[in-house]
Amino acid sequence: MSKITGNQTSKTSQEQAIWNFIMSKMRRRKRMKKRRLIRVLPVFAVAAAMLAGLTGCAGQKESAGKTEKDGKISISMYMWDRSMFKELTPWLEQKFPDIEFTFVQSYNTMDYYKDLLARGEEMPDIITCRRFSLNDAASLADCLMDLSTSEVAGTFYSSYLDVNRENSGAIRWLPMCAEVDGIMANKEMFEQYDIPLPTNYSEFIAAIDAFEELGIKGFQTDWFYDYTCLETMQGCAIPELMSLEGTTWRMDYESETEDNQVSLDAVVWPKVFEKYEQFLKDVRFQPGDEELQFTKTSQPYFEGKTAMIRATAAMADQIRDERGLNSVILPYFGEESKDNWVLTYPMCQLAVSKQVEQDEAKKKAVMDVLMAVFSEEGQKHVAAGTSVLSYNKEVNIESTRALEYVKDCIDSNHLYVRLASTEIFGISQDVGHKMMTGEYDAKGAYEDFNAQIIDYKNPEAEEVLFTQETAYSNDFGEHGSPAASSLMNTIRAVNNEQIAIGYASVASSPIFVGDYTMQQVKWIMTFRNALYRGEYTGEEVRRIMDWLVNVKEDGSNPIHHRNQMPVTSGLEYTVTETERGKFTLGEITLNGEPLDDNAVYTVLLVGADTYLEHPTFCNCPMPEDLKTKREDYIVNDFTSQECIQEALIKTQQFLEPTEYVTIRQGK
Repeated sequence: MSKITGNQTSKTSQEQAIWNFIMSKMRRRKRMKKRRLIRVLPVFAVAAAMLAGLTGCAGQKESAGKTEKDGKISISMYMWDRSMFKELTPWLEQKFPDIEFTFVQSYNTMDYYKDLLARGEEMPDIITCRRFSLNDAASLADCLMDLSTSEVAGTFYSSYLDVNRENSGAIRWLPMCAEVDGIMANKEMFEQYDIPLPTNYSEFIAAIDAFEELGIKGFQTDWFYDYTCLETMQGCAIPELMSLEGTTWRMDYESETEDNQVSLDAVVWPKVFEKYEQFLKDVRFQPGDEELQFTKTSQPYFEGKTAMIRATAAMADQIRDERGLNSVILPYFGEESKDNWVLTYPMCQLAVSKQVEQDEAKKKAVMDVLMAVFSEEGQKHVAAGTSVLSYNKEVNIESTRALEYVKDCIDSNHLYVRLASTEIFGISQDVGHKMMTGEYDAKGAYEDFNAQIIDYKNPEAEEVLFTQETAYSNDFGEHGSPAASSLMNTIRAVNNEQIAIGYASVASSPIFVGDYTMQQVKWIMTFRNALYRGEYTGEEVRRIMDWLVNVKEDGSNPIHHRNQMPVTSGLEYTVTETERGKFTLGEITLNGEPLDDNAVYTVLLVGADTYLEHPTFCNCPMPEDLKTKREDYIVNDFTSQECIQEALIKTQQFLEPTEYVTIRQGK
């Protein structure tokens, strides 16, 4: 099942009661136009947008990227994660040769865009964001186009658009196909030990107990992350959250304003925390598990030491393809199978800068891009072969075996859309961890969560770390990105390396003049990079640059557009663009002097191997002899974000950029 249509099963009596209640409330407030409901999403979602009061945003600069560049229309598109570069960006460049795209890996939060606006930065032409709620997005409304009458809006089932509809009828965000989240089970392990796949909560716990008796962890997950805390907390209590009281509370919460903050209700949410407290006990949570990150939980699953983990259908597909493990998605279980639910969320939401409307040619080009992205072919490139559920009428993406055990939930429309405001993520992690460590029982968790939700403060957004004195643009010119160069120069200087090489996207944002908080520091560098250091000869450095620049004999290309060029510090290089998006490496110098092939240099490498090496990304694996020579920068999951934070504690400035690359045109 890859697409949900309006032809679903009839409403239950409870759902009908909920719907009647909400409809009457909408009529009383005169916020709902008469229209035919196509039952697709849970009913609270249809109503939530109707109550959202959206506020305006202050002065915005011209839309990011000039209207034309070398005779081509220029369009900037910010991607919430590098996964969107996987198949989508090269396909768009091939499909629209007359458009000059600028793709930037940005951040998966509305606060990122609010911060851009607050400091007068340019908004991109097309925005994507995965973490989305109406109250989060309200302050961006005046900066975004109303897409409600656009051709692309007509491709959606109307109830999906109603999810994002403002009181005025405007729709500024369009949902990309949905991820499916649940409990991932190694089906082969269940068969090997003759343990039935569970169909309800008691069977789920029985399966955990059976595996534990065999010395195998029944269930584990990466409790460290905010999204895991949020999704398990909501997932274990979906029937309560989907009740009349639960949907009414969510409707009120989604429509809150700065002057009217909505607290937790006293009926549903106490039950949520009680069920979560029991869930943690039932899955045999152990002290210290709250620190478990992705690798520490996924690796035992790969090795057959854990039977079930929380995951998505996309991950189940990836594991089957790459490791040969028959992984399937199970629902979040209720007391009976009829109470089972699947947690879903759009892969991202897309919006368009209002500045695009000022140029008709650019507006048409942007609308053509949106139509392409939301077409069946476009969504398949976004999904990149994984199981998703499409929101569009004529789109049919074949699902894989990963969803075979949640087909009943899909067919009966037991699809819960997670509540995913920025504050809900942060509070779920904070309160969830305090429950895990025993600091709170269910009652204490409810009280703290309630106190925080009406007065949420992000600790990383408050304390000023330093004041930047010089601004650097993230626009990519003939000599690279000044902001990316500044980042790499800062990291290299603090770590005393002779050369630093950042591969693929490095900078997510321009560097601005003014005070920087921890949150703003994190937004400068792209997310989920690894750091390595090693000693390489000049000849080996040349081979590293060859890996990162040159098109391979089989046609594999590590650079599809200029933003993916290596960002170097201490090293300069030239490239020749032989045809659009294909480059040949030229001269390499170190601080202006020729690279000595026989000398040994200390090198810091910053990037993500997956992007370059995976067959569906660039299909350019790093030569094994070069890979074996590099060492982890620091163990214990030290990330590039932590590295730049550590560097800035010492430098108190982003250092001056250099012209690290020169691009030439030729054959």
